Amino acid sequence: MIGDAYPHEFPGTERSSNTNLMKCALSHHGRNLWFRVTLAGLISSLAVPLRGADSALLRAGMIGLDTSHVPAFAKIFNSPKATGDLAGIKVVAGYPGGTDLPASRDRVKGFTDQLRGMGIEIVETIPQLLGKVDVVLLESVDGRIHLQEAIPVIQAGKPLFIDKPAAGSLADTVAIYELAKKHNVPCFSSSSLRFAPGIQDLLQNEKLGTMAGAITWGSCTYQEGTPDMFFYGIHGIEPLYALMGTGCETVTRIQTKDTDLVSGVWKGGRIGTYRGIRANKADFGAIAFGSKAILPGGREAGYEELCREVGRFFKTRKVPVPPEETVEIFAFMEAADESKRQGGAPVSLASVMAKAKTEAAVKLR
Repeated sequence: MIGDAYPHEFPGTERSSNTNLMKCALSHHGRNLWFRVTLAGLISSLAVPLRGADSALLRAGMIGLDTSHVPAFAKIFNSPKATGDLAGIKVVAGYPGGTDLPASRDRVKGFTDQLRGMGIEIVETIPQLLGKVDVVLLESVDGRIHLQEAIPVIQAGKPLFIDKPAAGSLADTVAIYELAKKHNVPCFSSSSLRFAPGIQDLLQNEKLGTMAGAITWGSCTYQEGTPDMFFYGIHGIEPLYALMGTGCETVTRIQTKDTDLVSGVWKGGRIGTYRGIRANKADFGAIAFGSKAILPGGREAGYEELCREVGRFFKTRKVPVPPEETVEIFAFMEAADESKRQGGAPVSLASVMAKAKTEAAVKLR
């Protein structure tokens, strides 16, 4: 159900030693995108006010039409049977975007055509999109370009949902949330599995008592040019944080050909662990260790639970996942990569955060 990049679907997305793809994607696409994001376009988009909660319709736009989430989300929001938080929001425009990453390059046309077939307008630039919409879903499958795509949206004052991953690096993630805070623009990012019924059931189960620890697991493929856990590992690490909350202090990682084991020690001695699986059966699952019981969970569903959260966010401008928690999740995953580089040694989140904040400040100058 969680959609993108099982190993047999996109064999070209595994990590390799070829860095030319990343350089090409970042340099060529970045120059092209920033050339298009003109001052006039931003001024034009700023002139379009956000429609209030009493408006009959919130117009949504999508940036990055290169993931299966795009048609899936559009169908959910645009369904004539939409109710509750899904009702009153319509995807009206999309900007294809994309990079030379195979998972993007090889799919952007097909998903763009699907949106066009649904009657959704396809535009050539982000400023054009911003002039037509009230709220934005940033869907680009390549997290390395999320910062540069998010900047004009935030500068235009549009509430922004960023599909996983929030960005292609911890520094970019910090930069996005710092910029959103500066401009007072509501912004959140999440994997759909945070809101899976199995995880929510555990959080609400009084039999558990207080949360003493947790284990989650699931499929874990990598994406060229980003830390290993950012692409698919986040689907298991996001619910780990939903269960554990913030406060992780150190991370240790063991990696073999088919498996990753990433363990964090939280303040007070609690331990949370993610098992990333690249071979054998790789269903998502979770176990919560409580003061009163040990309970399994992990029943997942489709995208509707996430879309309902996104819809509520667009209407209320209240984020369901605090920025601080998302940033810590990405620090956890960055620390996992650093632990790998150090041969499995414990790495403090404070150390990777200090480095990322310095890098983010440079990016935002």
